[in-house]
Amino acid sequence: MNSIDTRAPFFPNSKTAQKKIQDASQAKALQRNSMERQEQLNDIASRDAKVSIPESIKDFSRIKKAVDTAPEVDNSARIASLRAQIQAGTYKPDYDAVADKLLASEY
Repeated sequence: MNSIDTRAPFFPNSKTAQKKIQDASQAKALQRNSMERQEQLNDIASRDAKVSIPESIKDFSRIKKAVDTAPEVDNSARIASLRAQIQAGTYKPDYDAVADKLLASEY
């Protein structure tokens, strides 16, 4: 006859029942995979756990690093002078340059 008692405890909240449940869960946790299962898991992991990062993402990462390390440009003086020219009515835009930028962005 088997020495392992597989019956549910009569009083499930008693200390002895709780101890049996705890012992059974610890014994289950200590079990290891067989060598065959371990090889199968390693094969699955080596085949399916590979990640490929597209070149566009790598390029984006390089660009972001370059932008983050570049010094900040302070255009506040130029903005202030343009604002003053516009308010005074003396600002003359370069219409050819504006047209070239518009055409370049369209094509």
